[in-house]
Amino acid sequence: MPEGGGRLYYYRTFNAFQGEVSMSEMRVEIMRKILSCFVIILISFSAMADHHGEENADLYAAIQAFDHAYANNDVGIYFSFYADDAMVYFGGARQDIAAYHEMWTALMAAGGGVELNEMSELKVQVMPGGDVAVAASFIDNRTRSADGTTSTSRAYESDVWQKIDGKWKIISLHHSGISAEE
Repeated sequence: MPEGGGRLYYYRTFNAFQGEVSMSEMRVEIMRKILSCFVIILISFSAMADHHGEENADLYAAIQAFDHAYANNDVGIYFSFYADDAMVYFGGARQDIAAYHEMWTALMAAGGGVELNEMSELKVQVMPGGDVAVAASFIDNRTRSADGTTSTSRAYESDVWQKIDGKWKIISLHHSGISAEE
């Protein structure tokens, strides 16, 4: 490196090719280039996010329809979102999906059902490949038993969704109650 050190050498070299330019002008030009690169990167991220939002619209529609069917006691639509071999966990144990379906059908026939089911803080992660996703949310629920008594609960629910034959289905659901102290 010639006499004068690193920065001065590059400054003199820059000046030799560009004519006389001050250090502050050179810094401004470098900052413009850096900011231009950031803008290009941010625009591409925005375009990718828009693309993924449209791509997963059917997933979000399925999540909302599933929740709506449960909240409105539509047993047929609600259970249509479960895969035939879905694993479900609630009430402290793994449940058989066929037995769960029978239990809900009997509850509706006896006059019981859901009075309130509100989902909040929904978070969805789509796995690479786009055919599997995890949806997690808090659930505030009020259920009416066949004898007319109601119970309220708050829970955290995680659902694993998989696209099967072009339709989003729940392959695993984990529903954990949250105590009033939590």
